[in-house]
Amino acid sequence: MTFELLSVGTELLLGSIVNTNAQYLSRRLSELGFNVYYTTVVGDNPDRLKSALEIAAGRADAVITTGGLGPTVDDLTKETIAEYCGLKCVMDEESKERIINRFQKGNSYMPENNFKQAEMPEGCIILKNENGTAPGAIVEGEDCIFIMLPGPPSEMKPMFDNSVIPYLEKYSDGVIRSKSLLVFGYGESAVDEMLGDLMNNSKNPTVAPYAKTGQVELRITAKADTVQEAKEMLKPMEEKIISILGDKVYGRGIDNSMENVVVQLLRDNKLKVTCAESCTGGMVAEKITSVPGASECFDCGYVTYSNEQKTELLGVSAETLKSAGAVSEETALEMSKGALEKSGADIAVSITGIAGPEGGTDEKPVGLVYISVCTEDFHKAYKFNLTGERGMVRERAALYALDLIRRCALGIIDKEAEYIW
Repeated sequence: MTFELLSVGTELLLGSIVNTNAQYLSRRLSELGFNVYYTTVVGDNPDRLKSALEIAAGRADAVITTGGLGPTVDDLTKETIAEYCGLKCVMDEESKERIINRFQKGNSYMPENNFKQAEMPEGCIILKNENGTAPGAIVEGEDCIFIMLPGPPSEMKPMFDNSVIPYLEKYSDGVIRSKSLLVFGYGESAVDEMLGDLMNNSKNPTVAPYAKTGQVELRITAKADTVQEAKEMLKPMEEKIISILGDKVYGRGIDNSMENVVVQLLRDNKLKVTCAESCTGGMVAEKITSVPGASECFDCGYVTYSNEQKTELLGVSAETLKSAGAVSEETALEMSKGALEKSGADIAVSITGIAGPEGGTDEKPVGLVYISVCTEDFHKAYKFNLTGERGMVRERAALYALDLIRRCALGIIDKEAEYIW
């Protein structure tokens, strides 16, 4: 069974929002063993929407639409699909009642045009929306199945998982399961070189690399008759990859992140961390505190952008700043030591560098960053020459700092090595 995803909304074409719906649906459909051959984005225009719908229906067994189910005049997905299938849209009283109750529960005024959302194609399968007002629908056409989902991801995802997946399972002739390994410290080309034979020669399961900012995701995918069989097929491949890449594999799961892993490790080991940041301006602290439960391992951080505050808050000596400069190994070391002593944490990291686009010199170019880590029995600084624009330099510096925290929490930091990565 082949699928096409049809994302509806002019805001997608304008770049006002990112089309995360297509990414999510593609991943979930592949896990069910279905193929997605095309993804199309079309604006809120009835003629272009009809044309895109006709093309999609002509080359796929099923079309999933997201968006265009709202109450306004330019929300036309249901109406267009109903017209294509020769159906009328009629009021569904249960959906209407659910919309009324939702507004009453929130003590909100309900414009009359919201009832438009309860007008459904005749004979369709109605998908209840537990997180919004617009119900979804499934229309089983003569040659194609149309599955209509709301645009907001917070509404679309649970509707797909809870209502659409049970509907689709009867069409699946197998299951696909994937597992992601997250790698930091090797670039995509290095990973490809190290795992080349494994990736080229493995047919089921397969291994595919996906580059992200400063890291690589390795996705292992297996197809089998049952979920349990597919999961069992993933384990040997996962073990092979870890045996090759070692501690550069920091996490598992596509929705995981370095900060999630770090916070969990710190909590598990009952450790506290602090950070002293200059060029990253609080990015490390922000990443840590974005994770629920971070208060168990993070009390405070220091953003010392100026030399004066490096001295005032962290005790960096004026002589060091004058002789070595703010961007130096010496300053990074004093920043991390000062942060550890001030905060009483178990681990402290510091970052000082030149993020650009200005401020670089021949001796200290843009992208030069020093990151230091300090614990009770370990104190060291590392030099980086990071490439990319300002945002990328800052992001990558923050990730290296988090990885240093991870290594300290795990006790896998090489105290003698000049360069870990």
